[in-house]
Parts: sequence; C-alpha cells; structure tokens
Amino acid sequence: MRATRMMILGMAAVIGLSAGCKHNTVDKSAFKSAINDYYKGQQDCLWASPQKFPAQADTSKDEQTKGYDALVDAGLLARTSAEKKRFLVGSKQVNDYDLSDKGRSTWTADQTQPGYGNFCFGHDQVVSVDGYSPADPEAVQYTVNYHYGITSLPDWASTTEMKTAYPRIARDSSGALMGSATLIRGSNGWTASDVTPSSGTQAGT
Repeated sequence: MRATRMMILGMAAVIGLSAGCKHNTVDKSAFKSAINDYYKGQQDCLWASPQKFPAQADTSKDEQTKGYDALVDAGLLARTSAEKKRFLVGSKQVNDYDLSDKGRSTWTADQTQPGYGNFCFGHDQVVSVDGYSPADPEAVQYTVNYHYGITSLPDWASTTEMKTAYPRIARDSSGALMGSATLIRGSNGWTASDVTPSSGTQAGT
C-alpha cells in the first residue's frame, strides 16, 4: 500500500514537473510557422520589376546579354541573331530574345501590363529562429530574430550559370539572410507582422 502510494506521488511529481517545463517554454516552432505563412504569398523573382519580351540586346555589351544568355542555356528563352541598321554609322549585331515553350510555362505574367512578367524561383522560409524578446513565456507579443532563405530552388535556377548571372538567386537561397518580425498571439494562434530584413543583434532567449 505504501509502495503504491509512493509510486502515485512520484508520477504526479513527474507530470507536474513536465507541465511546469512546458508552461515556461516559448514554442519557437509556432513562431516559425507564423512567419512562413507570411512568406507564402511572396515570390522571389529574377528582376525587381516586370520585364517585357521579346527583348533585344547589343552583343558587344556583356552586361546586356549575360543574363539573357543564362536563361537561354536554362531553356527559358530562345535567342536569334540579327543585324540592326544604324543611321549613318552602318549596323551592329544584336540578339533577339523571346520566351521559349518551357519559358512560357514558367513565366509569371503581369496581369496589369500585357507582355510583361517575371521568372520567379520560390518564396522564403525560416531556416532557424535565433532569438526572441521579451523572455516572458506568457507574453502575447514578441520580437523574433531569425535566419531565412529559399530552401528549394527549381532546376532551372539551380545552375552555377544562373546564380552567377543573377546573384540574388545565390543570395536568397544561401540561408544566411537575417530577418526580424513582430509575432502577436490571437485567438487563432500567432500572426507575423513588421517582417523586415535585419542585420541587428539577435535577441537572446
């Protein structure tokens, strides 16, 4: 009888201790999920603003052709050579670029500008939650610091050529970007707001 009573008391103590530990711990995975929900609707794309195709580039200017040629190698653009007449000074060689069949299926068209669009390669996800403040586990609002990036690139964006021609692909998929967000607890869980890139000091936990 005494042994049974001691066992019951011991189990109650363990359960109480476990509940206390859980009660005093902030669930960082919930922060991660809330920030990821924020990022879901925001695609990362090659260009900061929509581009128009067909497009033309001077073959003598590498800064004009490098990005387009990488997209040709990736199968998203088709390239043809042409000669462009110039008034009084002869002609120059140019390349004409247009969407390939594969490119059209990958293209994200701008609904407000016919002919314009972008090639998008994913959306950000939280790689790690590095810190938060305040340390109070009962708080309803936190400032959260984290690392983030694109964790899965499409095949066409994964090549060395594409990452060289478009450095933002390498940057955005490195997992080294830092961000901060305000997390607010509501009746339906956590909501992220004020999500911004950051190079500030991470908060401790």
